[in-house]
Amino acid sequence: MQADWRALAEEASWRLPTAALYVVATPLGNRFDLSVRALAVLSGVAGIAAEDTRVTARLLESWGIRTPLVALHAHNERSAAEVLCARLAAGEHWALVSDAGTPAVSDPGVKVVAMVREQGFPVVAIPGPSAVTAAISISGWGESGFAFRGFLPAKAAQRRAAIREAAAGDLPTVWFETPHRIDEALADFAATLGTNHPVFVAREMTKRFEESFRGTVTEAQAWLAARRERKHGEFVLVVPPANDDSERTARAKAWCERFIAAGVARSEAVRWAAELFQISKNRLYDWVVAHERIRDDS
Repeated sequence: MQADWRALAEEASWRLPTAALYVVATPLGNRFDLSVRALAVLSGVAGIAAEDTRVTARLLESWGIRTPLVALHAHNERSAAEVLCARLAAGEHWALVSDAGTPAVSDPGVKVVAMVREQGFPVVAIPGPSAVTAAISISGWGESGFAFRGFLPAKAAQRRAAIREAAAGDLPTVWFETPHRIDEALADFAATLGTNHPVFVAREMTKRFEESFRGTVTEAQAWLAARRERKHGEFVLVVPPANDDSERTARAKAWCERFIAAGVARSEAVRWAAELFQISKNRLYDWVVAHERIRDDS
């Protein structure tokens, strides 16, 4: 297998003419989610700055990669960034990885990227696994966009305030949560938004015991309590806003298309569908125009 990916990696164009930092997304849990381009970068750079060198070492070993590793985490990020900039100044290419997913997104790496850019070196994204986009893609609430807020606050008062603030927006919010706080988090969603508020819960994404659930907060609590092992692993939550109208909007769009297909004028179709499902007529009209433009261009 190593020979196979190495042959493919030779065709993966990644190296810039000048020294650069490559921000590489790594698997959430399934090592086969690592792209060939990512393998090419990780095997070809002078060194890799890793959140936890032990975690990254196991991943590299599984692919037969022996690139040197240095630790770069929340407690040494600034000093490690200075060392990294010095290596770039010496003409070396380096990679930045986190334990899982995309670095510098609710993970160490933000200060590194900022400092490297300030020093005038290129920063290149090597995209791949992301718990955020993975969760929103299977939640059924990603059509109109989403907001990502990272980890929920650890303290209850701050957590409830953050939940209220996010719920006052117009988009579903993606949150990370740890296994030892998931019960408290769901309890705070119930207390803040109501027990019948919808929520999507995903745990252990891409791993052997991956599971996900969509329902009310009360139903999610029952689902989580039904099996003790569900309290383990990392969690991603997707929570629609308090004034969520995503399902009514989706139905209005479908009916609007049916009206137009039946020969009803666009403006009348929009008005009927908006009134039928009690959503914004202007927003529905804008969607129809954009949808028609996309269809005409395809």
